[in-house]
Amino acid sequence: MADKTERTADAMAPRMDRAAEKTGAVVADSVITTKVKADIFKEPELKSMAIHVETEKGVVMLSGFVDSKADAEKAVRLAKSVDGVTSVKSAIKVK
Repeated sequence: MADKTERTADAMAPRMDRAAEKTGAVVADSVITTKVKADIFKEPELKSMAIHVETEKGVVMLSGFVDSKADAEKAVRLAKSVDGVTSVKSAIKVK
């Protein structure tokens, strides 16, 4: 009976590892999103409510509206400076 239990546990281990990796990635992505939003919020010239931030597998996606191209570029620079960000995609539009 113990052999069957061990074999079942051994068979399930890779699945559990993948689930843990996915959960870790989701947590990491939400932490990155929070940090990017906080950094944008700290910048007086950026209107944080107008910039939407999403992260998937370390890739940050920015969207929304800003007053100038310089503001859009600043948001991208801020996002790139956050630990864990692998790349930034911007769909930010200038009003």
